[in-house]
Formats: sequence, structure tokens, C-alpha cells
Amino acid sequence: MRGILRHPVRRMERAGLRTGLRWKVSAAIALVAGLVAVVLSLVVHNAARVSMLDNARELANDRLLTAQRFYELGRGPVIPYVKIDDPSLPPALREKVERGRRASDVSEHGGVADIWAAVPAKDGHVLSLHSHLPDRSTDMLRDLDQALVIGSVAVVLGGSALGVLIGGQLSRRLRKAAAAANQAAAGETDVRVQEAIGGVVRDETDELARAVDAMADALRQRLEAERRVTADIAHELRTPVTGLLTAAELLPPGRPTELVLDRAKAMRTLVEDVLEVARLDGASERAELQDIMLGEFVARRVAAKDPDVAVRVVHESEVTTDPRRLERVLFNLLANAARHGRPPVEVTVEGRVIRVRDHGPGFPEELLAEGPSRFRTGSKDRAGQGHGLGLTIAAGQARVMGARLTFRNVRPAGAPAGIPAEGAVAVLWLPEHAPTNTGSYPMLPLSGGN
Repeated sequence: MRGILRHPVRRMERAGLRTGLRWKVSAAIALVAGLVAVVLSLVVHNAARVSMLDNARELANDRLLTAQRFYELGRGPVIPYVKIDDPSLPPALREKVERGRRASDVSEHGGVADIWAAVPAKDGHVLSLHSHLPDRSTDMLRDLDQALVIGSVAVVLGGSALGVLIGGQLSRRLRKAAAAANQAAAGETDVRVQEAIGGVVRDETDELARAVDAMADALRQRLEAERRVTADIAHELRTPVTGLLTAAELLPPGRPTELVLDRAKAMRTLVEDVLEVARLDGASERAELQDIMLGEFVARRVAAKDPDVAVRVVHESEVTTDPRRLERVLFNLLANAARHGRPPVEVTVEGRVIRVRDHGPGFPEELLAEGPSRFRTGSKDRAGQGHGLGLTIAAGQARVMGARLTFRNVRPAGAPAGIPAEGAVAVLWLPEHAPTNTGSYPMLPLSGGN
């Protein structure tokens, strides 16, 4: 399941822009809170100003009526600011008063409210009063605006803090879900996303976790079924292939017999490789650990396998690993280099790192991007020979040892990507400590050579 899930995840990580959900939620809440605060502030400000202007106009009308009564009693306009036939009276207001109507008006000039009130007298004159919004009202309106600004800022900051808290909680749950999903994709079958996120509150994250768990279970069951079918088929083929090989060895010497023997041996190798891949996919393999001198071990094994391959030990190191699996990985890398590359093939040991390089056309881009894939041959896999299981088995055995196997192509320094490779390099990184997380167990050193 790991090989199926990890590559789409990597592609999505490369394609998407990484942003924090916490800050998105915080910015959204702050923006909405700011808009609401601004709208409410404008509404409150306008309502307060309209109320103050209406009160000031009513006060001007009351004063003007009082001045009218005194004027008609012959005492003159005793109210300050009341004038008779004021030439600066607005024409629209004068026109209404000349019709015998009492009128008032409020207008804005340079941000200052002008309050006019006029009333006709019995002798045909016009009494008018011109005033402005009282200083007390202006101060109150200014204090109200200041309070609204402070309140708006407080609302925005509070909304942002609330967004950080809400987004942070949701982000933590999603990160836990992502971590658990990655663990499941890495082959840890006992990991459950819904249990990993925990919490008392149930939301859409739990629905997502349940869906991921259900998908992982279904995929795991499907892969296990396919693995069992593959293993059963390979196991059933073992007996007839062995019989075929035995029968071919009894044939009389000659070219036809050599061809039959060659194909029978190739079929037996393929069956054994398929069985090994099925065992590795079952995640039941365990490393048998020993302490070895890595450079010496690699030099002896390579010399026994192919004396023409040069081994260079840059730095000797003692490692704790599984010698049998390490030899399997090393031989598969050498076989891949010999089959798909070109000589010379070079092996370098530096500390805990083993590099196998050839001077062929390099690995295909699909392998570099996605890793080894079984039964992928043809033009996509260098020379187009083999059944595509060698590197898959090497990667699986490396995983059991707790090691990491990487692949890259060698190109001239500064050369663009389109320039053909000058060789391929497979790098095996052995861990510093024994891979206890794979359930491996130590063994006593074998007598004699490793």
C-alpha cells in the first residue's frame, strides 16, 4: 500500500501552495468582523448625528416660537440669534415662510451643520434663527466616534484571536489526521486516523478520518488479496517449473537443450523473485542482525560475484545489519547495472553508505520520480531487459533492514536536464542504529567469514 499511496501524495504536495488553515480562518473572521464593525459604526454614527441634529432643530423651533410671542406682544426678539428679515436666510426657506408657514432646515457646509428656523410674524416680517450644532453635541459625537473606532479595533483583534483558536484546533486535528494517514501509507497497519485525531467535539474532520480509514482498510484488503493470489500462483508454479528444469537436464546435449534449460532457469528465477516480492509485501519479514565491517564485507562479496567490478573503500565502518539481505540488495544492484548500464561498474563504500555506479544511459525519469516498480520494463527501464523485480526486491530488502535506497543519474556539472546522463548511481544508506522498529532481532556472529 505504501508504494501506491505515497507518490500521489508527493505530487499533490509539489503542485499545491502550502498555506496555514489557522491563518486563513483567522483572516476570514477578522475580515468579516472588520466589515461588520465598520458598518455598525457608520450606522451608529449617522443615527447619533441625525438624532442630535433633530434635537437641535426642535430646540431652534422652540426658541423661535418663544421669540415670536414676545415680538407680537411688542417686546421685540429678546432671544439671542433671532433676527428680523435676515438677508442671509436661505431662499427656499424664505419662500416657505412667505406662504405663511413655519419652516426649518439643516444643511452641511464644510463639515459644519447650519440650523435654520423661520416663522412669519403678523406684521409681515420674518423672524429667523441661525445656529450650529452645540459644542457639547459635537464633543459627544467625537467621543462616540472614538469609542466606535476602539470598539471596531477590539472586535477585529478579538475575531482574529478567535479565528486563531478555532483554526488552530482544526489545523491540529487535520495535521494529526495527515500524520496518521502518512503512517498508514508507510505500511503501519495498526494506525487509525480517527483514533489519532481524538477529541470530544465531532465535526467534519471525523467524517474525513472515517472515510480515510475505510479507504485504507479496503485498499489493504485488496492488496493483501492480490499478494496472496500472487504468492499462491508462484508457489503452485514452483513444482512444475522444478520438474521442467529437471526434465530439461535429462535431455541429450545440444543447442535445443541449452535453450530449454536457459528458459527453465529464467522461469525458476522469476518464480522465486515473485515469491520474495510477495513476502516483502506481507510486511512479515524480519532482519537478522549482525555486526560486520562494511567495507570488508562488500569487497569480499563483490569479488566473489564479479571480479571485474572495482570496489573502493573510502572509510571503513562497523555496522549492525542483516548480511544476507545486504548481500541480496548489493547483488541486485550489480545485476541491474550489468544488465541495463555499461561498464565500468564501480562500488564505493564510505562509512555507512554504499554507492553502485555504472556508465550507461541512466535511470528512467519515472523511476527517479516514483521509485522502483515491479514488471516495468521496456524503453522506460534502460536497456529494456529483465522483468523489473530486481530493484523492487532491493528496495524491499533495504526497507526491512531499516535502510534507504535512492537513485540518481550522473550528468555534467551545469548541464541542462535534456542532456543524456553519463551513468546511474544507486545509493544504499544504512541506518546508524539497528532497525528495531521493524521487529528485527540480533544474532550471534557466524563463525568464519561473513
